[in-house]
Amino acid sequence: MPAPEPAGPPTAPADPADPTAAPAESAADPTADPTDPADPTDPLVTAETAAPPDHDDPLARERAHLAASRSALRDMRAEAEALDIRDVTANWVNAEVLQRQIDDRIAALADLAHTPLFFGRLDYLHAPAADQAEGTEGEQFYIGRRHVHDAEGEPMVIDWRAPVSQPFYRASRKEPMDVGLRRRFGYTGGGLTAYEDEHLTDPAEAETSSKLLQSEIERPRVGPMRDIVATIQPEQDEIVRSGIGGTVCVQGAPGTGKTAVGLHRVAFLLYAHRERLARTGTLVVGPNRSFLQYIEQVLPALGELHVKQATVDDLVAHVEVRGTDSPLAARIKGDARMAEVVRRAVRSGITMPSEGVVVVRGSRRWRVPSYELQEIAQELAERDIRYGAAAEALPQRIAHAVLVRMEAAGEAPDDRVQDAVARSQPVKAAAKAIWPPADPAKTVLRLLSDADFLAECAEGLLTPEEQAAIRWEKPARGVKSARWSAADAVLVDEAADQVHRTPSLGHVVLDEAQDLSPMQYRAVGRRCTTGSATVLGDIAQGTTPWATGSWQEALAHLGKPDGRIEELTRGFRVPREVIAYASRLLPRIAPRLAPATSVRESAGDLVVRAVGEGELTDAVLAACRASLRREGSIGLIAADARIPGLRQALEAAGLACLEPGEETSEESRLTLVPASLAKGLEYDYVVVDEPAAVVAGEPDARTGLRRLYVALTRAVSGLTVVHASPLPEELAG
Repeated sequence: MPAPEPAGPPTAPADPADPTAAPAESAADPTADPTDPADPTDPLVTAETAAPPDHDDPLARERAHLAASRSALRDMRAEAEALDIRDVTANWVNAEVLQRQIDDRIAALADLAHTPLFFGRLDYLHAPAADQAEGTEGEQFYIGRRHVHDAEGEPMVIDWRAPVSQPFYRASRKEPMDVGLRRRFGYTGGGLTAYEDEHLTDPAEAETSSKLLQSEIERPRVGPMRDIVATIQPEQDEIVRSGIGGTVCVQGAPGTGKTAVGLHRVAFLLYAHRERLARTGTLVVGPNRSFLQYIEQVLPALGELHVKQATVDDLVAHVEVRGTDSPLAARIKGDARMAEVVRRAVRSGITMPSEGVVVVRGSRRWRVPSYELQEIAQELAERDIRYGAAAEALPQRIAHAVLVRMEAAGEAPDDRVQDAVARSQPVKAAAKAIWPPADPAKTVLRLLSDADFLAECAEGLLTPEEQAAIRWEKPARGVKSARWSAADAVLVDEAADQVHRTPSLGHVVLDEAQDLSPMQYRAVGRRCTTGSATVLGDIAQGTTPWATGSWQEALAHLGKPDGRIEELTRGFRVPREVIAYASRLLPRIAPRLAPATSVRESAGDLVVRAVGEGELTDAVLAACRASLRREGSIGLIAADARIPGLRQALEAAGLACLEPGEETSEESRLTLVPASLAKGLEYDYVVVDEPAAVVAGEPDARTGLRRLYVALTRAVSGLTVVHASPLPEELAG
């Protein structure tokens, strides 16, 4: 069947009956010999297999459209740069705000030379607009990372998030969604070098997997994490385009793209609800700084510049963390029961009054008896509003009781009188005595230092043994001198929220969520109480003693019990042999999870090498050298205790290595990764040093095996496991 070809702007109609259209070609295998003649039945067309460049050359026309689109984008940026706002703003504040918006637009219109401006094309059978008459000819749209229009305002590239772009990801032969042709483009170094066609309504065309799609998925990566906008799959797209009103939890096996799906969901929500999220804000929460550095370029590449990124530790940084907890203490401090312990501690200062309060106004004295003050305080306590809000309300409530007496005596006080009474010294003193100020850090300091106070607040919640486990052996003198742990900082954040409500954002993405404690979930949930969340993780990769056992429980702690849970099991990154090898651990570490599958056509490289005790380091160095002879990034993952020795050995061997999160380049492609920081990172080739040491570095065997599972699944193309000690029995078979 002839393929509709572009003859002008992307909105030009595509005529599937045009007898002069090019035959149904699609782009060539990138590994094929370019001297071989083009196979007319192959849907892949490359620069080598395409027809000679003339007016009938489809590849040449696509390149011309790319050049015209880049030129239009430059014009759009130049137009933004030329805007003069000197005479359109009333004051300097408005001028600053408007200039910042213009600067953001200029930055968003940057043309990234090595990033394709568009990656696909849709030829609709009919015009997709709802108001088009039946029988209207179809339109043609180029799908890319951002919208580009020409001088007349006609679209040359459509944003991938626009509704008209959705069939690029979801259309199929079973449900073509009125798409006659879907074309994918292949690029090399920013240049358009190939295209591939699918005629979704042609029953004569054989259904084959996309070579370009497979090539893009398996392409070696150097640098930060890439976006997946050109390779989003239907099940991923459904999550990406989920509405802003609900929370989505994604259980994703290694290589299923859950992190990228979460980031693209943020980009989609910012596109669909820009004004709302501009007011309320968005936040991406990751497990550590290395991970955030790895993902930080994804959203800017999609034109989104104002999404904040933070770790949980960043969110709760009320005190300086200088200490550490034992695994038992950290688990107890992270338990959801601690929320009630902290609440009791914050409210422990509330004292029911034994005396009334007397207010003098002019020549009159007004008295509120103690029983009435007790009723007011008791009502505020039972309402369970924030401690600070109640403290602010109490003087006004007492003042109102005075005004009732004034009105009963025939006076006519107004709101100004009530405010004056509330600010009077007797009322302020009485309110402070009943409801004293609460300092969150000092409250938690006392809780962890004073055995009697802890016992009072934890009665019926924590056993004496649990109280002893979390209590500091040596009480601190003050907030600044205390050796706070990360779990303590979360308790301070809980106390701070008990005093004053934490501001809420419009949307929060929480990645690697399986490692959070219930109290950490509460800390994140406070940041989206009036917004929604995207929760991403993998139960099998939980490597903390308090790792969550179920997503339903996690969502409840987050404050989103009605969140929808989706599961991604089709892997696109990790090779088949590698994921099958790592999945041997699943019956032990996550027996309820289904093993991941890989849709990659290449099985990948898997080498498991046993060496003698004194040969381990040399064998690891040899494996790194072998990996460096290949294209792409290399990660050497080892137990944290082995990192210093391996770094010295690499330096002595002349092999420069990066820290996790540092950007790789063609000149520096090897990263030395402690197993504790490997989560969320990916490398083309991974060398895992001594699995037994990775397992032994954790407090228990299950956590150690989960840490090893993470290390084994970081490989995108090949995995080499080097060991001198026996492998865990799950891998030894």
